[in-house]
Amino acid sequence: MKIIIKNRFAGIIGLTSCLLSACGSDFLDPNPLSFYAPENVLINEAGLQAVLDKGLTSLRVEFCTDQAPFLTNIKYSDIAVDGTTDKATPWQDLNNQMLPDGTNNDLAYTKIGWYWDNTYINIKDCNTVINRINEATFTSEESKNKLLGSAYFLRAYRYYMKTLQYGDVPFVLEEPSEPKVDYYTTTKESIWPKMIKDLEFAAKHVPEANQTNGGQVTKAACKHLLAKYYLLEGRFDDAIRITTEVIDGGIHKLCTERFGSDKNLAEKDVVWDMFRIENKSLSDNTEDLLLTIDRYGMEGNTTGVIAMRNAVPHYGLTGAIKTPNGANGVSDAARNEIGLVEKYGRGISRIRPTYYAQKGVWTINGEEDFSDYRHRTDNENWITMEMLVYNNPALKRSGNDWYGKNLQLYNEQGVILCNDTIRCWYSWPHYKVWYPDPDRVQPQGGPGDFYIFRLAETYLLRAEAYTWKSEWQKAADDINTVRKRANARYMYTASDIQAQQIGAVLDERARELYYEEPRKVELTRIAVTFAKTGIPCYNGKTYSMDRLTEDNFWYDRVVEVSDFYNKGVRTPYGNYFTCSPFHIFWPIPSYAINTNTGGIINQNKGYPGTEKNIPPLVYDGE
Repeated sequence: MKIIIKNRFAGIIGLTSCLLSACGSDFLDPNPLSFYAPENVLINEAGLQAVLDKGLTSLRVEFCTDQAPFLTNIKYSDIAVDGTTDKATPWQDLNNQMLPDGTNNDLAYTKIGWYWDNTYINIKDCNTVINRINEATFTSEESKNKLLGSAYFLRAYRYYMKTLQYGDVPFVLEEPSEPKVDYYTTTKESIWPKMIKDLEFAAKHVPEANQTNGGQVTKAACKHLLAKYYLLEGRFDDAIRITTEVIDGGIHKLCTERFGSDKNLAEKDVVWDMFRIENKSLSDNTEDLLLTIDRYGMEGNTTGVIAMRNAVPHYGLTGAIKTPNGANGVSDAARNEIGLVEKYGRGISRIRPTYYAQKGVWTINGEEDFSDYRHRTDNENWITMEMLVYNNPALKRSGNDWYGKNLQLYNEQGVILCNDTIRCWYSWPHYKVWYPDPDRVQPQGGPGDFYIFRLAETYLLRAEAYTWKSEWQKAADDINTVRKRANARYMYTASDIQAQQIGAVLDERARELYYEEPRKVELTRIAVTFAKTGIPCYNGKTYSMDRLTEDNFWYDRVVEVSDFYNKGVRTPYGNYFTCSPFHIFWPIPSYAINTNTGGIINQNKGYPGTEKNIPPLVYDGE
């Protein structure tokens, strides 16, 4: 029996051990008495805007850092895995490693714990704005509603991520006033309608994007996120309506013409232009719905985006790649005569794309499409390992004939020349992850703005809604709009969509949104929609909410598409890539449960500690 509750939560301190112990969090740096004193900053628009801005900076940390937290959503999906194979510590063998008391917020492991801790810190900031807003002074009702809507958006974004990562979680709607350790878990299904209501308000009152509000919440971003919630709830007509408002609104359009800093480089294309860091916030870029701003010298920017370190293979690992005659072939040292690292950046494979992401989605009707700008190799938008050359200076000194020649994976006898193909040999989208790096001689990824939402995804969300409704031609039209901009060779037909169904949408999302979307979250959202609606899947199965952790689309998709999970693949340190259906939701960290001494936070099914669970609360407030 589930308990029905009204909103009665106050505060979030105590929800994580980070908020109770000396963990070095920014949240602990300010004096709480000063921060929350109404006679100080929280009395007017500027003061509350500063609190919201603090919450918005979390997006920069989420997407623009070494081992960026959003990568964890990519690793535990169908498009990539953790490529760190030089140690046994990363969570790759989920059946044995993904545990509530594991090291879950560390550069060498995973950032699952970052989402638990920082989500509630961000929610705290939003709740402070929301709960103080009627006491503060504003220049107009319009500016008040804009700020309120922006706070609603960010809170809804965080609960969207959190509930699709962890499932049922404590639901906090009030600002903190004192430490609190008596939280109870609330059903995710009862959280979502409240977030929809808040986003509907935000979509009415947050203004459109303009050149003065870069990095702030936009009306289109509110509608975009609202569409995801509508899809989650099976409200497909509402998702079509709200995405159409964005697509036909006249403010945002797909970028189809060359623009920006490199527009005169004839060998490049519009996809390249879209991802130059100096072009993302230009007025000519009509596609971005929400950016996180990351600029050189900006306060708090200490690392840069680090995209190459995260996404590029560790091709320069000493001895990893041999020449066909057995010499060490490749170096990522700076200032080599043949400078690979200056051209491609230094990677260590925080994420390693699956075969599906590298080749599978680009091969249609048996032909790999290199005319697609997103997979184009002739202008180096997309890089394959065979495009690199043997550059180890020792080869030249010894007179080795392979110096300067293109890499090969096998010699003439069929012997493999790379001793770690997981970490050191795969292809990648150079156009997306190349960020100039002024501070490192081995570039890893300097500062640069990062897309959170783009209009291309809005088209794919509408295509998804049409797919759920079996409106195959309309779904094909939206997917093809994105494909035409990319110069893709093949255009989908209604019959294609009918045959592949949600698989066609996921394929295009993989092509368009690799290293952008939190793929695990989106797969989980789709898994929930299958379970809530009972709509048959292309795999012939139907799913239900009461067995979501035992039988779900997230698991079936990962096992179907990934060439790693549950395929017997093993790293040099002995880790197998494994997963189970219950990994659709991550474990609630043990510290969050154990420090909550006055209440019960439930553990997700499949993990140790579920024997202490009680029926979750059901939110039934306004």
